[in-house]
Amino acid sequence: MKINTTPQWQKSSYCGTNACVEVAQTSDAILIRDSKNPQAAPLAFTTDEWTAFIKGVKAGEFN
Repeated sequence: MKINTTPQWQKSSYCGTNACVEVAQTSDAILIRDSKNPQAAPLAFTTDEWTAFIKGVKAGEFN
């Protein structure tokens, strides 16, 4: 999977003082990282994987 080297990161609206997740979209992946450790390699998901995750969240599958 090719990952864009300059993704535009966006912080979650649920960021707290100790924890924050950032998300970026590239041409072929959705990237997730911990804002406290931006040098670490992000997790990468396909668009289909990300869509399935969002649907699961909305359906309450992770409660």
